[in-house]
Amino acid sequence: MTSKALLALATLALSGVLPLASPAMAQQNRDAGADEAEGRSESRGSRRTRIDPYIEANTIANWQITPGDDVLTYTQLAAGVDASVQGRNTGAAVSLRYERNFAHQSDGADSDTLTGIARGYASVVPNVLTIEAGALATRTSVDESGRSIIAPLAADDLTTQTYSVYAGPTLQTQVEGVDVSANYRIGYTRVDGPDFVSAGGQPVDIFDESVSHSANVRAGIAPGRAGLPVGVGVGAGLYQEDISNLDQRVRDVYVRGDVTVPVTPTLAVVFGAGIEDVEVSSRDVLRDADGDPVIGNDGRFITDESSPRTIAYEADGLIWDVGVIWRPSSRTELEATFGHRYDSETFYGSFTWAPSSRSTLGIGVYDSIQGFGGRLNNALAALQTDFEVVRDPVTGDITGCVNSLDGLGCIDGALGSVRSSVFRGRGVVVSYTHEMGRTVAGIGAGYDRRRFIGAPGTILELADGIVDESVYVTANLAGPFGRGNYALNTYANWFESGASSLGDAFTLGTSASYTEQVWRNLSARAAVALTMIDPEASPDEFLTASALLGLRYDF
Repeated sequence: MTSKALLALATLALSGVLPLASPAMAQQNRDAGADEAEGRSESRGSRRTRIDPYIEANTIANWQITPGDDVLTYTQLAAGVDASVQGRNTGAAVSLRYERNFAHQSDGADSDTLTGIARGYASVVPNVLTIEAGALATRTSVDESGRSIIAPLAADDLTTQTYSVYAGPTLQTQVEGVDVSANYRIGYTRVDGPDFVSAGGQPVDIFDESVSHSANVRAGIAPGRAGLPVGVGVGAGLYQEDISNLDQRVRDVYVRGDVTVPVTPTLAVVFGAGIEDVEVSSRDVLRDADGDPVIGNDGRFITDESSPRTIAYEADGLIWDVGVIWRPSSRTELEATFGHRYDSETFYGSFTWAPSSRSTLGIGVYDSIQGFGGRLNNALAALQTDFEVVRDPVTGDITGCVNSLDGLGCIDGALGSVRSSVFRGRGVVVSYTHEMGRTVAGIGAGYDRRRFIGAPGTILELADGIVDESVYVTANLAGPFGRGNYALNTYANWFESGASSLGDAFTLGTSASYTEQVWRNLSARAAVALTMIDPEASPDEFLTASALLGLRYDF
Protein backbone atom coordinates (compact mmCIF):
# COMPACT_ATOMS: atom_id res chain seq x y z
CA MET A 1 0.00 0.00 0.00
CA THR A 2 1.04 3.62 -0.53
CA SER A 3 1.81 6.07 2.26
CA LYS A 4 -1.54 7.75 1.57
CA ALA A 5 -3.37 4.49 2.20
CA LEU A 6 -1.36 3.74 5.34
CA LEU A 7 -2.15 7.20 6.70
CA ALA A 8 -5.86 6.67 6.06
CA LEU A 9 -5.75 3.23 7.68
CA ALA A 10 -3.95 4.64 10.72
CA THR A 11 -6.73 7.18 11.09
CA LEU A 12 -9.28 4.37 11.04
CA ALA A 13 -7.32 2.36 13.61
CA LEU A 14 -7.34 5.32 15.99
CA SER A 15 -11.13 5.42 15.59
CA GLY A 16 -11.39 2.03 17.34
CA VAL A 17 -12.54 -0.41 14.67
CA LEU A 18 -14.24 -3.46 16.21
CA PRO A 19 -14.85 -7.02 14.91
CA LEU A 20 -18.31 -8.70 14.39
CA ALA A 21 -20.51 -11.80 14.25
CA SER A 22 -21.80 -14.99 12.59
CA PRO A 23 -24.12 -15.31 9.57
CA ALA A 24 -27.42 -15.82 11.36
CA MET A 25 -26.52 -13.87 14.50
CA ALA A 26 -25.36 -10.92 12.43
CA GLN A 27 -28.66 -10.68 10.56
CA GLN A 28 -30.70 -11.05 13.75
CA ASN A 29 -28.59 -8.41 15.50
CA ARG A 30 -28.95 -6.04 12.55
CA ASP A 31 -32.73 -6.45 12.73
CA ALA A 32 -32.73 -5.86 16.49
CA GLY A 33 -30.39 -2.90 16.09
CA ALA A 34 -32.60 -1.42 13.40
CA ASP A 35 -35.67 -1.75 15.63
CA GLU A 36 -33.89 -0.05 18.53
CA ALA A 37 -32.53 2.67 16.24
CA GLU A 38 -36.00 3.26 14.82
CA GLY A 39 -37.30 3.48 18.39
CA ARG A 40 -34.69 6.15 19.15
CA SER A 41 -35.66 7.87 15.92
CA GLU A 42 -39.29 7.94 17.00
CA SER A 43 -38.43 9.45 20.40
CA ARG A 44 -36.56 12.25 18.66
CA GLY A 45 -38.26 11.83 15.39
CA SER A 46 -41.90 12.36 16.12
CA ARG A 47 -40.43 15.86 15.88
CA ARG A 48 -41.25 16.50 12.24
CA THR A 49 -42.69 15.61 8.89
CA ARG A 50 -40.86 17.60 6.25
CA ILE A 51 -41.35 17.67 2.46
CA ASP A 52 -39.28 20.24 0.54
CA PRO A 53 -39.64 20.26 -3.27
CA TYR A 54 -37.51 22.73 -5.25
CA ILE A 55 -36.40 23.85 -8.70
CA GLU A 56 -33.08 25.39 -9.74
CA ALA A 57 -31.56 27.30 -12.64
CA ASN A 58 -27.75 27.51 -12.60
CA THR A 59 -24.78 28.54 -14.71
CA ILE A 60 -21.68 26.36 -14.35
CA ALA A 61 -18.10 26.89 -15.47
CA ASN A 62 -15.78 23.86 -15.55
CA TRP A 63 -12.06 24.55 -16.00
CA GLN A 64 -9.66 21.68 -16.61
CA ILE A 65 -6.42 23.05 -15.20
CA THR A 66 -4.22 20.01 -15.98
CA PRO A 67 -3.60 18.41 -18.35
CA GLY A 68 -4.63 21.04 -20.87
CA ASP A 69 -6.37 24.33 -20.29
CA ASP A 70 -10.01 23.91 -21.36
CA VAL A 71 -12.97 25.86 -20.01
CA LEU A 72 -16.51 24.61 -20.60
CA THR A 73 -19.70 26.33 -19.48
CA TYR A 74 -23.13 24.88 -18.93
CA THR A 75 -26.68 25.90 -18.13
CA GLN A 76 -28.20 23.56 -15.57
CA LEU A 77 -31.89 23.10 -14.85
CA ALA A 78 -32.80 20.89 -11.89
CA ALA A 79 -35.79 19.78 -9.85
CA GLY A 80 -35.85 17.72 -6.70
CA VAL A 81 -37.37 16.95 -3.32
CA ASP A 82 -35.95 16.34 0.15
CA ALA A 83 -38.36 14.71 2.58
CA SER A 84 -38.42 13.12 6.02
CA VAL A 85 -41.46 11.47 7.57
CA GLN A 86 -41.15 10.12 11.12
CA GLY A 87 -44.23 8.65 12.84
CA ARG A 88 -45.15 6.11 15.47
CA ASN A 89 -45.29 3.20 13.02
CA THR A 90 -43.54 4.65 9.97
CA GLY A 91 -40.24 6.26 9.12
CA ALA A 92 -38.78 7.39 5.83
CA ALA A 93 -36.23 9.75 4.34
CA VAL A 94 -35.72 10.57 0.68
CA SER A 95 -33.60 12.91 -1.41
CA LEU A 96 -34.32 12.85 -5.14
CA ARG A 97 -32.90 15.17 -7.82
CA TYR A 98 -33.15 15.36 -11.62
CA GLU A 99 -30.95 17.72 -13.59
CA ARG A 100 -30.31 18.59 -17.20
CA ASN A 101 -27.02 20.20 -18.29
CA PHE A 102 -26.83 22.12 -21.57
CA ALA A 103 -23.30 22.65 -22.89
CA HIS A 104 -22.48 26.05 -24.42
CA GLN A 105 -19.50 24.81 -26.49
CA SER A 106 -19.42 22.25 -29.28
CA ASP A 107 -16.81 20.15 -27.47
CA GLY A 108 -19.06 19.92 -24.39
CA ALA A 109 -21.86 17.38 -24.05
CA ASP A 110 -25.44 17.75 -22.88
CA SER A 111 -26.41 15.34 -20.11
CA ASP A 112 -29.28 14.46 -17.85
CA THR A 113 -28.96 12.72 -14.49
CA LEU A 114 -31.22 11.26 -11.81
CA THR A 115 -29.66 10.88 -8.35
CA GLY A 116 -31.13 10.08 -4.97
CA ILE A 117 -31.36 7.91 -1.86
CA ALA A 118 -34.53 6.67 -0.18
CA ARG A 119 -34.98 4.44 2.86
CA GLY A 120 -38.14 3.73 4.83
CA TYR A 121 -40.29 1.29 6.79
CA ALA A 122 -43.94 0.86 7.71
CA SER A 123 -45.40 -1.33 10.46
CA VAL A 124 -48.28 -3.31 8.96
CA VAL A 125 -48.93 -4.88 12.37
CA PRO A 126 -47.21 -2.76 15.07
CA ASN A 127 -44.34 -4.61 16.78
CA VAL A 128 -45.05 -7.72 14.68
CA LEU A 129 -44.88 -7.21 10.90
CA THR A 130 -42.86 -4.47 9.22
CA ILE A 131 -42.22 -3.73 5.55
CA GLU A 132 -39.00 -1.91 4.65
CA ALA A 133 -37.57 -0.67 1.38
CA GLY A 134 -34.73 1.42 0.00
CA ALA A 135 -33.48 2.79 -3.31
CA LEU A 136 -30.38 4.47 -4.69
CA ALA A 137 -29.56 6.28 -7.93
CA THR A 138 -26.08 7.71 -8.37
CA ARG A 139 -23.63 8.85 -11.04
CA THR A 140 -19.91 8.14 -11.07
CA SER A 141 -17.07 7.90 -13.56
CA VAL A 142 -15.36 4.61 -14.36
CA ASP A 143 -11.89 3.95 -15.77
CA GLU A 144 -10.52 0.87 -17.51
CA SER A 145 -9.75 -0.89 -14.22
CA GLY A 146 -13.41 -0.84 -13.20
CA ARG A 147 -12.84 1.63 -10.36
CA SER A 148 -15.66 4.07 -9.74
CA ILE A 149 -14.95 7.68 -8.74
CA ILE A 150 -16.82 10.97 -8.35
CA ALA A 151 -15.83 13.42 -11.08
CA PRO A 152 -17.50 16.74 -11.99
CA LEU A 153 -19.35 16.76 -15.33
CA ALA A 154 -17.30 13.86 -16.67
CA ALA A 155 -17.46 12.92 -20.33
CA ASP A 156 -20.33 10.63 -21.27
CA ASP A 157 -17.93 7.92 -22.45
CA LEU A 158 -16.72 7.54 -18.84
CA THR A 159 -19.96 8.03 -16.91
CA THR A 160 -22.10 5.31 -15.38
CA GLN A 161 -25.51 5.52 -13.78
CA THR A 162 -26.10 3.04 -10.96
CA TYR A 163 -29.56 2.07 -9.71
CA SER A 164 -30.30 -0.18 -6.74
CA VAL A 165 -33.54 -1.03 -4.96
CA TYR A 166 -34.63 -3.55 -2.34
CA ALA A 167 -37.78 -4.37 -0.33
CA GLY A 168 -39.07 -7.02 2.04
CA PRO A 169 -40.97 -7.88 5.23
CA THR A 170 -39.69 -8.57 8.76
CA LEU A 171 -41.71 -10.59 11.27
CA GLN A 172 -41.14 -10.65 15.03
CA THR A 173 -43.56 -12.40 17.36
CA GLN A 174 -43.89 -14.91 20.23
CA VAL A 175 -45.41 -18.37 20.08
CA GLU A 176 -45.98 -19.89 23.55
CA GLY A 177 -42.99 -18.09 25.02
CA VAL A 178 -40.71 -18.73 22.04
CA ASP A 179 -39.39 -15.70 20.14
CA VAL A 180 -39.88 -16.17 16.41
CA SER A 181 -38.33 -13.87 13.83
CA ALA A 182 -38.12 -14.03 10.05
CA ASN A 183 -37.24 -11.69 7.24
CA TYR A 184 -37.04 -11.70 3.47
CA ARG A 185 -35.46 -9.20 1.10
CA ILE A 186 -35.35 -9.00 -2.67
CA GLY A 187 -32.95 -6.58 -4.36
CA TYR A 188 -32.19 -5.40 -7.87
CA THR A 189 -29.14 -3.44 -9.07
CA ARG A 190 -28.18 -2.17 -12.50
CA VAL A 191 -25.25 -0.19 -13.92
CA ASP A 192 -25.97 1.74 -17.12
CA GLY A 193 -23.29 3.31 -19.28
CA PRO A 194 -21.70 3.43 -22.71
CA ASP A 195 -19.50 0.77 -24.29
CA PHE A 196 -16.48 0.29 -22.01
CA VAL A 197 -13.25 -0.45 -23.85
CA SER A 198 -9.76 -0.09 -22.39
CA ALA A 199 -6.89 1.76 -24.03
CA GLY A 200 -5.66 -1.62 -25.32
CA GLY A 201 -8.94 -2.26 -27.09
CA GLN A 202 -10.19 -4.91 -24.62
CA PRO A 203 -13.71 -4.77 -23.14
CA VAL A 204 -13.84 -3.68 -19.52
CA ASP A 205 -15.40 -6.12 -17.05
CA ILE A 206 -18.22 -3.80 -15.88
CA PHE A 207 -21.17 -5.08 -13.86
CA ASP A 208 -24.51 -5.13 -15.71
CA GLU A 209 -27.39 -6.17 -13.43
CA SER A 210 -28.31 -8.66 -10.71
CA VAL A 211 -31.23 -9.90 -8.63
CA SER A 212 -30.60 -11.00 -5.05
CA HIS A 213 -32.71 -12.85 -2.48
CA SER A 214 -32.05 -13.03 1.25
CA ALA A 215 -34.18 -14.95 3.77
CA ASN A 216 -33.61 -15.78 7.45
CA VAL A 217 -35.71 -17.44 10.16
CA ARG A 218 -34.96 -18.07 13.84
CA ALA A 219 -36.76 -19.42 16.91
CA GLY A 220 -35.31 -18.96 20.37
CA ILE A 221 -35.91 -18.68 24.09
CA ALA A 222 -34.36 -15.75 25.98
CA PRO A 223 -32.28 -16.35 29.13
CA GLY A 224 -34.46 -16.82 32.21
CA ARG A 225 -37.46 -18.24 30.35
CA ALA A 226 -38.68 -21.83 30.72
CA GLY A 227 -36.42 -22.20 33.76
CA LEU A 228 -33.27 -21.95 31.64
CA PRO A 229 -30.36 -19.78 32.85
CA VAL A 230 -29.18 -19.35 29.25
CA GLY A 231 -30.85 -18.51 25.99
CA VAL A 232 -31.05 -21.04 23.16
CA GLY A 233 -32.01 -20.67 19.52
CA VAL A 234 -31.95 -22.30 16.12
CA GLY A 235 -32.03 -20.60 12.76
CA ALA A 236 -31.56 -21.01 9.04
CA GLY A 237 -30.90 -18.71 6.10
CA LEU A 238 -30.53 -18.48 2.35
CA TYR A 239 -28.77 -15.92 0.17
CA GLN A 240 -28.73 -16.05 -3.63
CA GLU A 241 -27.59 -13.49 -6.18
CA ASP A 242 -27.94 -13.99 -9.93
CA ILE A 243 -25.67 -11.73 -12.00
CA SER A 244 -26.38 -11.26 -15.70
CA ASN A 245 -22.69 -11.08 -16.68
CA LEU A 246 -21.85 -14.64 -17.79
CA ASP A 247 -24.76 -15.99 -15.73
CA GLN A 248 -22.85 -15.81 -12.44
CA ARG A 249 -24.56 -17.13 -9.33
CA VAL A 250 -23.84 -16.97 -5.60
CA ARG A 251 -25.77 -19.36 -3.37
CA ASP A 252 -25.27 -19.57 0.42
CA VAL A 253 -27.43 -21.81 2.65
CA TYR A 254 -26.88 -22.41 6.38
CA VAL A 255 -28.49 -23.96 9.46
CA ARG A 256 -27.15 -23.15 12.94
CA GLY A 257 -27.89 -23.14 16.63
CA ASP A 258 -26.72 -20.70 19.28
CA VAL A 259 -26.49 -20.36 23.04
CA THR A 260 -26.57 -17.00 24.83
CA VAL A 261 -24.89 -16.86 28.24
CA PRO A 262 -25.58 -13.71 30.31
CA VAL A 263 -22.47 -12.51 32.14
CA THR A 264 -23.86 -9.28 33.59
CA PRO A 265 -27.17 -7.47 33.07
CA THR A 266 -25.57 -5.60 30.15
CA LEU A 267 -23.13 -8.20 28.74
CA ALA A 268 -23.74 -11.60 27.14
CA VAL A 269 -21.55 -14.13 25.35
CA VAL A 270 -23.00 -16.02 22.37
CA PHE A 271 -21.72 -19.36 21.09
CA GLY A 272 -22.95 -20.72 17.77
CA ALA A 273 -22.31 -23.60 15.38
CA GLY A 274 -23.90 -25.10 12.33
CA ILE A 275 -23.36 -26.14 8.74
CA GLU A 276 -23.15 -23.98 5.63
CA ASP A 277 -22.98 -24.63 1.89
CA VAL A 278 -21.59 -21.84 -0.32
CA GLU A 279 -21.23 -22.07 -4.09
CA VAL A 280 -20.18 -19.59 -6.77
CA SER A 281 -20.63 -20.61 -10.42
CA SER A 282 -20.88 -19.14 -13.93
CA ARG A 283 -20.96 -19.96 -17.63
CA ASP A 284 -18.31 -19.12 -20.23
CA VAL A 285 -18.31 -16.40 -22.86
CA LEU A 286 -19.63 -17.07 -26.36
CA ARG A 287 -16.74 -17.40 -28.82
CA ASP A 288 -16.54 -16.86 -32.58
CA ALA A 289 -15.06 -19.24 -35.17
CA ASP A 290 -11.55 -18.06 -34.27
CA GLY A 291 -12.10 -18.71 -30.57
CA ASP A 292 -12.23 -15.02 -29.66
CA PRO A 293 -14.81 -13.76 -27.11
CA VAL A 294 -17.96 -12.22 -28.62
CA ILE A 295 -18.75 -8.72 -27.35
CA GLY A 296 -22.29 -7.32 -27.22
CA ASN A 297 -23.47 -3.86 -28.27
CA ASP A 298 -23.03 -2.68 -24.67
CA GLY A 299 -19.35 -3.63 -24.66
CA ARG A 300 -19.89 -6.58 -22.30
CA PHE A 301 -19.20 -10.28 -22.91
CA ILE A 302 -22.07 -12.33 -24.37
CA THR A 303 -22.85 -15.47 -22.36
CA ASP A 304 -22.69 -18.86 -24.06
CA GLU A 305 -26.00 -20.24 -22.78
CA SER A 306 -25.11 -23.72 -24.05
CA SER A 307 -21.90 -23.94 -22.02
CA PRO A 308 -21.99 -25.94 -18.78
CA ARG A 309 -22.18 -24.16 -15.44
CA THR A 310 -18.68 -24.17 -13.96
CA ILE A 311 -17.94 -24.03 -10.23
CA ALA A 312 -15.68 -21.10 -9.32
CA TYR A 313 -15.76 -21.55 -5.54
CA GLU A 314 -17.43 -23.87 -3.04
CA ALA A 315 -17.21 -24.38 0.70
CA ASP A 316 -19.38 -26.66 2.80
CA GLY A 317 -19.21 -28.06 6.29
CA LEU A 318 -18.96 -26.82 9.85
CA ILE A 319 -19.18 -23.15 10.76
CA TRP A 320 -18.75 -21.79 14.28
CA ASP A 321 -18.44 -18.49 16.07
CA VAL A 322 -18.18 -16.88 19.46
CA GLY A 323 -19.30 -13.33 20.12
CA VAL A 324 -20.27 -10.73 22.69
CA ILE A 325 -23.27 -8.45 22.95
CA TRP A 326 -22.83 -5.39 25.17
CA ARG A 327 -25.67 -2.93 25.79
CA PRO A 328 -24.80 -0.77 28.80
CA SER A 329 -27.50 1.76 27.89
CA SER A 330 -30.01 2.64 25.20
CA ARG A 331 -27.34 4.88 23.68
CA THR A 332 -24.53 2.31 23.39
CA GLU A 333 -24.47 -1.09 21.70
CA LEU A 334 -21.62 -3.39 20.69
CA GLU A 335 -21.86 -6.71 18.83
CA ALA A 336 -18.60 -8.47 17.94
CA THR A 337 -17.97 -12.03 16.74
CA PHE A 338 -15.02 -14.12 15.65
CA GLY A 339 -15.43 -17.49 13.95
CA HIS A 340 -14.83 -19.85 11.04
CA ARG A 341 -16.61 -19.44 7.70
CA TYR A 342 -15.72 -19.69 4.00
CA ASP A 343 -12.99 -22.19 5.00
CA SER A 344 -11.14 -19.46 6.88
CA GLU A 345 -11.30 -17.19 9.91
CA THR A 346 -13.88 -14.44 9.85
CA PHE A 347 -14.93 -11.51 11.98
CA TYR A 348 -17.56 -8.82 11.60
CA GLY A 349 -19.74 -6.67 13.84
CA SER A 350 -21.11 -3.26 14.73
CA PHE A 351 -20.83 -0.54 17.33
CA THR A 352 -23.13 2.45 17.87
CA TRP A 353 -22.72 5.17 20.47
CA ALA A 354 -24.88 8.24 20.93
CA PRO A 355 -23.14 10.37 23.59
CA SER A 356 -26.02 12.84 23.33
CA SER A 357 -29.27 13.30 21.41
CA ARG A 358 -27.33 15.44 18.93
CA SER A 359 -24.41 13.17 18.05
CA THR A 360 -23.92 9.56 16.96
CA LEU A 361 -20.91 7.37 16.15
CA GLY A 362 -21.41 4.21 14.10
CA ILE A 363 -18.90 1.50 13.13
CA GLY A 364 -19.57 -1.57 11.02
CA VAL A 365 -17.27 -4.43 10.00
CA TYR A 366 -18.34 -6.86 7.25
CA ASP A 367 -17.20 -10.08 5.57
CA SER A 368 -19.27 -11.77 2.86
CA ILE A 369 -19.23 -13.37 -0.58
CA GLN A 370 -21.44 -11.37 -2.94
CA GLY A 371 -21.61 -9.54 -6.22
CA PHE A 372 -21.63 -5.78 -6.70
CA GLY A 373 -25.44 -5.66 -6.50
CA GLY A 374 -25.72 -7.62 -3.27
CA ARG A 375 -23.02 -5.53 -1.59
CA LEU A 376 -24.76 -2.31 -2.62
CA ASN A 377 -28.15 -3.57 -1.39
CA ASN A 378 -26.60 -4.40 2.00
CA ALA A 379 -24.98 -0.98 2.30
CA LEU A 380 -28.28 0.68 1.43
CA ALA A 381 -30.22 -1.44 3.96
CA ALA A 382 -27.72 -0.47 6.68
CA LEU A 383 -28.77 3.19 6.40
CA GLN A 384 -31.30 4.44 8.93
CA THR A 385 -34.63 6.04 8.08
CA ASP A 386 -33.83 9.57 9.22
CA PHE A 387 -30.95 11.23 7.38
CA GLU A 388 -29.89 14.21 5.29
CA VAL A 389 -28.03 13.56 2.05
CA VAL A 390 -24.72 15.31 1.38
CA ARG A 391 -24.39 16.46 -2.25
CA ASP A 392 -21.74 18.12 -4.36
CA PRO A 393 -22.97 21.76 -4.57
CA VAL A 394 -21.92 22.13 -8.23
CA THR A 395 -22.99 18.86 -9.85
CA GLY A 396 -25.63 17.76 -7.32
CA ASP A 397 -24.04 14.30 -7.14
CA ILE A 398 -24.20 12.22 -3.96
CA THR A 399 -20.78 12.21 -2.30
CA GLY A 400 -21.14 8.80 -0.63
CA CYS A 401 -22.32 9.56 2.91
CA VAL A 402 -25.40 10.96 4.63
CA ASN A 403 -25.78 12.73 7.97
CA SER A 404 -27.77 10.61 10.42
CA LEU A 405 -28.19 10.56 14.20
CA ASP A 406 -29.27 6.91 14.14
CA GLY A 407 -26.20 4.92 13.04
CA LEU A 408 -24.12 4.21 9.96
CA GLY A 409 -24.41 6.62 7.05
CA CYS A 410 -21.96 5.72 4.25
CA ILE A 411 -22.24 3.73 1.01
CA ASP A 412 -18.91 4.90 -0.41
CA GLY A 413 -17.10 1.59 -0.15
CA ALA A 414 -19.87 -0.16 -2.06
CA LEU A 415 -19.12 2.01 -5.09
CA GLY A 416 -15.34 1.53 -5.05
CA SER A 417 -15.24 -1.04 -7.85
CA VAL A 418 -17.86 -2.05 -10.41
CA ARG A 419 -16.25 -5.21 -11.77
CA SER A 420 -18.85 -7.84 -12.65
CA SER A 421 -17.10 -10.74 -10.92
CA VAL A 422 -18.28 -12.15 -7.61
CA PHE A 423 -15.95 -11.31 -4.74
CA ARG A 424 -15.26 -11.91 -1.08
CA GLY A 425 -15.58 -8.47 0.45
CA ARG A 426 -14.13 -7.44 3.78
CA GLY A 427 -14.04 -3.98 5.22
CA VAL A 428 -14.98 -1.42 7.82
CA VAL A 429 -17.07 1.73 7.66
CA VAL A 430 -17.16 4.52 10.27
CA SER A 431 -19.47 7.53 10.42
CA TYR A 432 -20.01 10.33 12.91
CA THR A 433 -22.65 13.07 12.91
CA HIS A 434 -22.95 16.01 15.32
CA GLU A 435 -25.52 18.80 15.47
CA MET A 436 -24.68 22.14 17.09
CA GLY A 437 -27.85 24.17 16.97
CA ARG A 438 -28.49 24.72 13.25
CA THR A 439 -24.94 23.65 12.35
CA VAL A 440 -24.40 20.03 11.29
CA ALA A 441 -21.03 18.30 10.93
CA GLY A 442 -20.40 14.81 9.61
CA ILE A 443 -17.45 12.58 8.82
CA GLY A 444 -17.30 9.16 7.22
CA ALA A 445 -14.37 6.83 6.55
CA GLY A 446 -13.82 3.26 5.51
CA TYR A 447 -11.67 0.53 4.05
CA ASP A 448 -12.95 -1.96 1.46
CA ARG A 449 -11.10 -5.05 0.17
CA ARG A 450 -12.45 -7.30 -2.60
CA ARG A 451 -10.88 -10.55 -3.74
CA PHE A 452 -12.55 -11.58 -6.99
CA ILE A 453 -13.61 -15.11 -7.88
CA GLY A 454 -13.57 -16.56 -11.41
CA ALA A 455 -14.24 -20.07 -12.65
CA PRO A 456 -11.23 -21.94 -14.13
CA GLY A 457 -11.38 -22.54 -17.86
CA THR A 458 -13.69 -19.54 -18.44
CA ILE A 459 -13.04 -15.92 -19.42
CA LEU A 460 -13.59 -14.96 -15.75
CA GLU A 461 -10.48 -16.91 -14.78
CA LEU A 462 -8.59 -13.72 -15.71
CA ALA A 463 -10.18 -11.99 -12.71
CA ASP A 464 -9.72 -14.87 -10.24
CA GLY A 465 -7.57 -13.84 -7.30
CA ILE A 466 -7.39 -10.14 -8.26
CA VAL A 467 -7.66 -7.91 -5.17
CA ASP A 468 -9.03 -4.35 -5.29
CA GLU A 469 -8.62 -2.17 -2.20
CA SER A 470 -9.92 1.29 -1.43
CA VAL A 471 -9.74 3.72 1.47
CA TYR A 472 -12.12 6.66 1.59
CA VAL A 473 -12.82 9.66 3.82
CA THR A 474 -15.60 12.23 3.54
CA ALA A 475 -16.35 15.25 5.72
CA ASN A 476 -18.96 17.99 5.65
CA LEU A 477 -19.98 21.05 7.64
CA ALA A 478 -23.09 23.17 7.09
CA GLY A 479 -24.85 25.90 9.01
CA PRO A 480 -26.04 29.54 9.09
CA PHE A 481 -23.76 32.43 8.14
CA GLY A 482 -24.91 36.04 8.06
CA ARG A 483 -28.27 36.17 6.28
CA GLY A 484 -27.77 32.83 4.56
CA ASN A 485 -26.31 29.35 4.91
CA TYR A 486 -22.95 27.83 4.01
CA ALA A 487 -21.79 24.28 3.29
CA LEU A 488 -18.27 22.84 3.13
CA ASN A 489 -17.61 19.36 1.72
CA THR A 490 -14.50 17.31 1.07
CA TYR A 491 -13.74 13.73 0.11
CA ALA A 492 -10.65 11.65 -0.56
CA ASN A 493 -10.35 8.17 -2.04
CA TRP A 494 -7.33 5.93 -2.55
CA PHE A 495 -7.80 2.93 -4.83
CA GLU A 496 -5.36 0.12 -5.57
CA SER A 497 -6.23 -2.11 -8.51
CA GLY A 498 -5.22 -5.76 -8.52
CA ALA A 499 -4.42 -5.41 -12.21
CA SER A 500 -0.71 -4.61 -11.84
CA SER A 501 -0.49 -2.55 -15.03
CA LEU A 502 -2.98 0.01 -13.73
CA GLY A 503 -1.40 0.93 -10.39
CA ASP A 504 -2.98 3.11 -7.73
CA ALA A 505 -5.19 6.15 -8.03
CA PHE A 506 -5.84 8.96 -5.57
CA THR A 507 -8.88 11.25 -5.79
CA LEU A 508 -9.42 14.41 -3.75
CA GLY A 509 -12.32 16.82 -3.95
CA THR A 510 -13.37 19.85 -1.94
CA SER A 511 -16.16 22.40 -2.34
CA ALA A 512 -17.81 25.36 -0.65
CA SER A 513 -21.23 26.91 -1.23
CA TYR A 514 -23.31 29.80 0.06
CA THR A 515 -27.07 30.33 -0.23
CA GLU A 516 -29.00 33.47 0.68
CA GLN A 517 -32.72 34.16 0.45
CA VAL A 518 -33.50 37.08 -1.84
CA TRP A 519 -37.31 37.08 -1.98
CA ARG A 520 -39.79 34.84 -0.18
CA ASN A 521 -38.89 31.26 -1.23
CA LEU A 522 -36.38 32.38 -3.86
CA SER A 523 -32.68 32.14 -2.98
CA ALA A 524 -29.41 32.87 -4.75
CA ARG A 525 -26.62 30.27 -4.75
CA ALA A 526 -22.88 30.37 -5.34
CA ALA A 527 -20.46 27.45 -5.15
CA VAL A 528 -16.88 26.53 -6.04
CA ALA A 529 -15.25 23.11 -6.22
CA LEU A 530 -11.82 21.64 -6.88
CA THR A 531 -11.22 18.02 -7.93
CA MET A 532 -7.91 16.17 -8.35
CA ILE A 533 -7.45 12.67 -9.79
CA ASP A 534 -3.91 11.28 -9.61
CA PRO A 535 -3.62 7.91 -11.41
CA GLU A 536 -0.27 6.18 -10.94
CA ALA A 537 -0.48 4.63 -14.42
CA SER A 538 -0.74 8.06 -16.07
CA PRO A 539 2.08 10.63 -16.31
CA ASP A 540 -0.40 13.47 -15.66
CA GLU A 541 -2.75 14.21 -12.81
CA PHE A 542 -6.16 15.64 -13.60
CA LEU A 543 -7.07 18.88 -11.85
CA THR A 544 -10.44 20.53 -12.39
CA ALA A 545 -12.00 23.68 -10.91
CA SER A 546 -15.72 24.38 -11.10
CA ALA A 547 -17.94 27.32 -10.17
CA LEU A 548 -21.70 27.79 -10.01
CA LEU A 549 -24.05 30.77 -9.84
CA GLY A 550 -27.79 30.20 -9.74
CA LEU A 551 -31.25 30.63 -8.32
CA ARG A 552 -33.34 28.16 -6.34
CA TYR A 553 -37.06 28.25 -5.54
CA ASP A 554 -38.39 26.14 -2.64
CA PHE A 555 -42.09 25.36 -2.73
